[in-house]
Amino acid sequence: MGRKISTACVQGGYEPKDGEARVLPIIQSTTYKYNSADTMGKLFDLEEDGFFYTRLANPTLDAVERKIAELEGGVGAMLTSSGQAASMMSVTNICHAGDHVVCASAIYGGTFNLFNKTLRELGIDFTFVNPTASEDELMAAFKDNTRAVFTESLANPSLVVTDIEMYARCAHAHNVPLIVDNTFPTPINCRPFEFGADIVVHSTTKYMDGHAVALGGVIVDSGKFDWKKGGYTMLTEPDETYHGVVYTEMFGNMAYIVKARTHLMRDMGAQAAPMNAFLLNLGLETLHLRVPRHCENAAVLAEFLENNDKIEWVNYPGLKSSEYYELAQKYMPNGSSGVISFGVKGGRDAAAKLMESLKLAAMVIHVADARTSVLHPASTTHRQMSDEQLADCGISPNMIRLSVGIEDIDDILDDFKQALEKI
Repeated sequence: MGRKISTACVQGGYEPKDGEARVLPIIQSTTYKYNSADTMGKLFDLEEDGFFYTRLANPTLDAVERKIAELEGGVGAMLTSSGQAASMMSVTNICHAGDHVVCASAIYGGTFNLFNKTLRELGIDFTFVNPTASEDELMAAFKDNTRAVFTESLANPSLVVTDIEMYARCAHAHNVPLIVDNTFPTPINCRPFEFGADIVVHSTTKYMDGHAVALGGVIVDSGKFDWKKGGYTMLTEPDETYHGVVYTEMFGNMAYIVKARTHLMRDMGAQAAPMNAFLLNLGLETLHLRVPRHCENAAVLAEFLENNDKIEWVNYPGLKSSEYYELAQKYMPNGSSGVISFGVKGGRDAAAKLMESLKLAAMVIHVADARTSVLHPASTTHRQMSDEQLADCGISPNMIRLSVGIEDIDDILDDFKQALEKI
C-alpha cells in the first residue's frame, strides 16, 4: 500500500540526505562535471544514469518528474516546456508519417490545431470522433495504421467527461495505447491509469502550478502497455543513434518514457526550465488542498447560475442535471474541477457584457489557477475553428468558460450577482 496522494504532493520526488537543503533546490546549470571520459561515454550510450546536459535531464526537473509519476501512479514522467509540447511528444514518440490517430473532437483548441494542422502536415493522419460516440462508433474510427487514441478526461472547455474504460477497451482491442490529457481533474480527482489509460499528459501550467506563474507540461508513462504487440518498431528494434539500443529490451516497461527523453527531447529540445520546475513543485505541494476548494466553490456557483433566469444553460459535471453526471461520479467522485461553462441569454453580445461587468473575476487567456477568471472561447482559444468545428467541440457563440478560484465563495457570488444585473 503506497502512501496517500496528499503526502506525495508534499514529500514526493525529493528526499534530502543529511545536511542537504530541506526544500528542493534549483539546479540552475546547463551542464555537469565528470572526472572520467569513460563515465561520460556510458552516459551518452544510456548505459549509466546521470545528468550531463539539462536539455535531457536536470536534478530539479527529475525530482518533480518523480513526484508527478507517483501522483499519477506511473513508472516515469518527463517535464516539457508547455502542455502543447507534452501533447505533441506523446503522439510523435510512437507515430510517424503514414500513421493514424483516433482522437476525441472535444479537446482544447490548441491541441486540436496541433493535431489537425501541424501533425497532419508532418504526415500523421487524425480521425476526430464525437466525444459522446458509442463504442461501436469509436471502434469504426480505427484503421490498419492506427497507432494511438487521444482524449481528455475532462474536455476543455466543453467539460465532456470521457468514458475512459470504454476508450481503453477500444484502444486495446486494436493493440494501441490510450493517451489521456488529465489537466483539468488532476490526479487528485482522476487517475486515468486505474481505468486502463496507458499514457497521461498534463498542461502543468494549469492546476498543478495553480498560480499562473510557470508554463509547463508533463508526459507520464503507466508502464503497462505491451509495445511488442502493436508494431512499434521505434521501441522494439535497434535505434542506431544509440549504437543499436532496443528500448524495450534495455528499459523494459519504461521504454516509452525513456525514448521520449533520449530521442525526442534530445532532438526537439522542448525542455522545461529548472526555475519553472521549482515553481511547479511549490504548486504541487498544495494541490491536494486547492483542488477541493476549487470544486466546492464551483459547485455552489454552478447551482446559482443554473437557477438564474438570465442564464440559458449551465454545464458542470457536478450538477445532477448534467448529461455527464453519472460518468463524473464514476471517474471523478470527489469533484471534476473548478471549471464551468455556461451560456448567457442574448448571445455573444450579452456574454461580452457580462464578462466586462465582472470586477473580482478577470478576463484572461488562462484557466485553472487560484483566481476566478472568465473567457469567451469562440473568439479566443478556439477562434481558428469553423462554426462546424466549434459545434463538434461543443462550443456555442454565447459560451463563457468560467474558472472558479479559491477566493471566498460569497465574494464570487456577489460579483456575479452585480454583473448579471447589468445585462
